[in-house]
Order: sequence, then structure tokens, then C-alpha cells
Amino acid sequence: MVGKMPTFWAGFFALTDQRWFLPVFRFIRRIYNGMNAGPLVKFVREGNFDVVVSVHFFSAEVLGWMRRTGQLKAKVVVIVTDYDVHHIWVVDGVDEYCVASEFTRSRLVKMGVDENKIFVTGIPVDEKFTVVRDKKEVRGRLGLDAQKFTILLSTSSFGFGPIEELAELLHEEQMIIICGNNKELFGRLTQKANPLHKICKFVNNMEELMAASDVMITKPGGLSITEALANNLPLIFFSAIPGQEAGNVRVLAANGIGWSDLALADIASTIRGLSCSPAAFHEAREKTKALARPHSVQDIIKRLI
Repeated sequence: MVGKMPTFWAGFFALTDQRWFLPVFRFIRRIYNGMNAGPLVKFVREGNFDVVVSVHFFSAEVLGWMRRTGQLKAKVVVIVTDYDVHHIWVVDGVDEYCVASEFTRSRLVKMGVDENKIFVTGIPVDEKFTVVRDKKEVRGRLGLDAQKFTILLSTSSFGFGPIEELAELLHEEQMIIICGNNKELFGRLTQKANPLHKICKFVNNMEELMAASDVMITKPGGLSITEALANNLPLIFFSAIPGQEAGNVRVLAANGIGWSDLALADIASTIRGLSCSPAAFHEAREKTKALARPHSVQDIIKRLI
């Protein structure tokens, strides 16, 4: 739906976020989960856990139902993994919510969640993204020019978006381009053999690629944003999915972070402006600190214990 029918997805997302529609939607969810969540219910019921943590709204609904029906005595903690929040995350039976920002917290309160149950911890991010690395050393190890301003262009794992167009507009800039699982895109970009462009398939060293970069062009998924903010990377967004990703962009914009809704030529112009102006680049990096929570994992662990 997201890739082929984005308008339909946007309408569905908006409809299910309406308070008046929630009783119907919750009834449908309960039937759906009743058909599909049997193994999860069995695992949790037999686990004799003290705390159960959910990082997805489907499992949160199952856990809330188990608490309400007396099948689960454990404390239930839900970690909201976007900066904005949809009504689908709100479930009776949850003891605590861990959220990304004060904006997320205020949204949940407006949705009827007790403010004493909500804690601003940040979204948990693998701690390898918080390791301080020498930028020039990492660039050298990756085969990049250690002195050049470097752009990281990352799509979703599907590798869709105006990647080739951006690569052409920025053909004179040093770039790391991640194609994900899009083999055709990887092949076309590799054939062009631009010596300033490092072309990658699906990668498992994103922490190093971020450490080597000065700015990141990406889709505004919650985890990608969190990883970038942990590295104080200025962000430029493209092809935001209607709904959750568009919501993420709004929250970041409210905190002065990132650029969105730019034409491709304007994206290239913005990047050149950052590379040519140390003051503008420093200001953009400083703004990322408004939402960066590199110690989110430890803060959440403290909540759990």
C-alpha cells in the first residue's frame, strides 16, 4: 500500500487515528490478533516474566488484552518507536510508555493516557551508534577522501525513491549511496562508476557510514532518525510515507531539525550551502541535540528495573 497506493494508505492512517472510529478499529484488531497471536499469548503466559516490553503496537494490544483479562500479571511497558504517535499505540492495560520526546508525551496525554505513565527516554538505539569515532580515520578505512565533505544517501531497505536523480545532481560531491535490496539500482549506479560515489547494497555497518558522513539524506523512519541524531547528523528528508513518517518530519521541524518537502534541486543546493558554510553546518549539527538521546537504552533499563 505504501509503495503503490500511498493516497489510500494516507486515508486509512488518518481514519484509524480518529477518536470516533477507535471502538470499531479496536474490535477489528482484537479479532485479527485473536486469529494470529496465539503463539505470542502462549509464550508470554508461560514465561512467568516480571516485565514485558513491547516496541510495536500489535504486540502492545495483545499484552493489554492479556492484562485486562487476568492472563498476565507482569508489568507491561510500551516503547513508542516514532516521534509522532498514532491512537493505535494507546491500549488499556499498559503500565508505562517510553517515548521519544516531550511532543510525543503531550500527544499521548491528549489521547487520554495518564501523564504519570509516560516517560521521555528517547527511542532505543543500538549503542554502537553512540561510539565516538574519528571521522577521518573511518573515511580512510572506507576508501573515501578523508578531507572531503561527505553525504550519506540512504533509502529504505527496498531502495526506492529519487536516488539516481540525487546522485546525478550531486555528482561532484563525495557520497555514500545505500541501495538496500534494490539490485537494479545498485547495478545502474555502479555502471556509472563515479569515483566520488561509494555505492553499497544492503549494509550492516551503518554506524561507520554515519560516522564518516557530514549530512544524511534519508526517509524519515523513526529508527533511522534516532541513529542519525545520535551521531548529530543534519538531516534532509525525501519521500516521506504519509502518516507516521510525515508525523516524524513535523516533530523534527518543530524542533528546528532537518529539511523536508524540498525539490531535488533544492536538496542539492541546501547540501552545497552546508558544505560551503562552516557556521551553517555547525548550527545544523547543534540543532540535532534538541532530540538526540544517545543514552536512551540505559535510561529505559533504569525504568525497567
